Amino acid sequence: MTLLIIFAIVSIFFSFICSIMEAVLLSITPSFINGKKSTNPKLAATLEGYKKDIDKPLSAILTLNTIAHTVGAIMVGAQAGKVFGAHYFTVPLLEIQMSYESLVAGVMTFAILVLSEIIPKTLGANYWRQLTPITVSALKVIMFILYPFIWFSMLITKYMKSSSVHSVFSREDYVAMTNLGGESGALAKNETTIISNLLGLDGITIKDIMTPRTVVHAVDQQTTLQSYFDAQKESPFSRVPIYEEQVDNIVGFVLKDDILKGIIEGKNEQAVKSIKRQIVAVDENKSLKEFFSFMTDQGQQMAIVTDEFGAISGLVTLEDMIETILGFEIMDESDKVPDLQAYARQKWQDRAKKIGIIE
Repeated sequence: MTLLIIFAIVSIFFSFICSIMEAVLLSITPSFINGKKSTNPKLAATLEGYKKDIDKPLSAILTLNTIAHTVGAIMVGAQAGKVFGAHYFTVPLLEIQMSYESLVAGVMTFAILVLSEIIPKTLGANYWRQLTPITVSALKVIMFILYPFIWFSMLITKYMKSSSVHSVFSREDYVAMTNLGGESGALAKNETTIISNLLGLDGITIKDIMTPRTVVHAVDQQTTLQSYFDAQKESPFSRVPIYEEQVDNIVGFVLKDDILKGIIEGKNEQAVKSIKRQIVAVDENKSLKEFFSFMTDQGQQMAIVTDEFGAISGLVTLEDMIETILGFEIMDESDKVPDLQAYARQKWQDRAKKIGIIE
């Protein structure tokens, strides 16, 4: 009876250790490894190697776990046969005959499920940070002892693995984790919004955030600096597109600061085209991710938006994209209007009412 108990305890103990190590190994995150590079470079290097080629440590853990289960079950079964022989007992209520060996096997199965699977994996998943150093030390010993089994396992899996290794996480997984972080309180509401918006940049096009052409505030390039200032001194726009002959022919833009500077320097009667800056064009179907890369490469803050036929469909700025990511309007000390797109639309509606286009 003593040997039976010893074999059961030893089997469950090794399986318990294996389950904890497996949970710890799978819970270690890249950010945790990067954090350890400054405080414990040796541990970080080992963890990086394990995560990069995770088949090796997992093979060692699973090999030891399988040995513990198999040998333990055989030895416990053999001892149960010696101790109880072919004796049977009647199960209460069910009125059926069951051997003591079957009872031992059932108890052993339940013990393995609870003591070597559920409990250790829960502990490993919850306390993986604290258990990481001892797990690494234990893995080094196990991998050394079981090297022949690991080599054989790697030989088998080598021809079964895909040639291209992809991350197990998709963009949708990260969005879901962000939402869970917000619901649990790990992330603040504004942090959840920003991360979700960033992950969704591929699905948002310039057309979704641009100011439509019909409400774009633009000025004829022949307008003098003084004339523009007199008519638009209260304008909230810091960058103003300029056109030649008609609004659909935007040829550049001017900065409000340059207009004020020109007036101060006595260039009141110069046309705004004299301080014109070049403006780039972007396709309305380009994603915000592509738009950001394009604008930073060009060193621009504002762009004309064109449709599939090359016609101007609106105007977009980097500020529009940043506001989309942050989830609210950006205002600096010179802004008097929080939403310039809404302001532009309202001004267009006011003009349309005056000329009778809308009621």
